[in-house]
Order: sequence, then C-alpha cells, then structure tokens
Amino acid sequence: MSNSKNKIADLRQEYTKGFDAMTTMSENPFEVFKSLFDLALENDVPEPNAMTLATATKDGIPSARIVLLKGYDENGFKFYTNYESKKGRDMAENSNVALVFNWLNMETQIRIQGKVNKLSDEMSQAYFDTRPIKSRIGAWASKQSCKIDDYDALKDNFEKYAKQFEGQEIFPKPDHWGGYLVVPSSIEFWFGRRSRLHLRRNYFLDEVGKWRNEILSP
Repeated sequence: MSNSKNKIADLRQEYTKGFDAMTTMSENPFEVFKSLFDLALENDVPEPNAMTLATATKDGIPSARIVLLKGYDENGFKFYTNYESKKGRDMAENSNVALVFNWLNMETQIRIQGKVNKLSDEMSQAYFDTRPIKSRIGAWASKQSCKIDDYDALKDNFEKYAKQFEGQEIFPKPDHWGGYLVVPSSIEFWFGRRSRLHLRRNYFLDEVGKWRNEILSP
C-alpha cells in the first residue's frame, strides 16, 4: 500500500506547451472561450465539450459529474439532463453551480462559476428533436439516479418506449427532461507553465455588470 502511495505522489508533469498568444486576451471572456474552444477542435481534444458540473444541496453538500456542453453564447453555457436526477434536484434547491473544462493536451483549464436557470420547454424540445432516436427513447426509459431492480428492467423499459414511438421521427420530450443555462459571474482561464508558474486570468462581473479581469497567482 505504501509503495502505491509513493508512486501516486511521484506522478508529475512539466507543462511546456505555452500558449503565449493567449497572454494578451480580449476583454470579453466569451470571445476568449470561443478562441480556445475552436483551438481545442483543431487540436483534436477528445470530447472538448465534456465538462465537470458541480452542484450542491440547499445545505451545501457538493457533488460533481461530467456532462456535455451543448451550446454557448454571451448569455451562458447550455446542457441538457433529467430534471429528476441528483443534479436536477440539487439545482432545484440551490442555483449556484460551477463548470470545469480540462483539456490536457492543450494544458488548459477553464473554470466557470455562476447560477443556473432552466431553458424553456420550446428550446428543450427543439434540441431534443435533433438527438438520435435511441437517445431520445433513452430519455424516456431512464429514471436517472433512481434505484432499479436490475439492468434488464432498464432494457425492458427502453423496449417499451421503442415500441410506443416506433415509426415516429419526431415525438415529444418527457416532462422530466430538458435544458439548463449556466449564467456565469466569473470565468477563469488557466494555462500550464514551466516550474508550476501557471498563468491564471480571471474574468468577473463588477457591481455594474461589466466584465473585468485580473491575473491570479498560481
């Protein structure tokens, strides 16, 4: 056991890739995010839209999981899920959330803090209609985060809804499924540097709602 602990403690990576061009950035954090996301696509970052979503209960008990970004603009960052899931229940109690993107082969991390709001049913349905049919059936079949008797029960539920919607290209989303918008109050961009002298530039909204930015010590 001690040998395993020592091996973990010895794991380290020297960050060398730079991204010096990003030391001079736009005053608008959404423009910075777009330039970096486009760069992640060019660099074939695996699932660049994968992001950690951290939520908390009304009592402040945190939990985190990976979800997929499905759109963004200057209003915020969009994702979709089951409203009755653990994260959905957390967000109903406590609208404060955080997102993290970690693009290892770019030595870049983006941290976002803000509040979450539900998207309209119309927006959620519009996105639902673009999903693969089996993914849409899965949204009906899964009572996310709820205990099930066994995996076969889940498959049986899937088959039930597959028969219900058979032959239909378009069908309604379940009431328990839809989208959220994370409206940020701060967005931090982290770039790996040699000797752990990482670059951290934090954007935050001031008291009049204007974006400001500052360099943070690593």
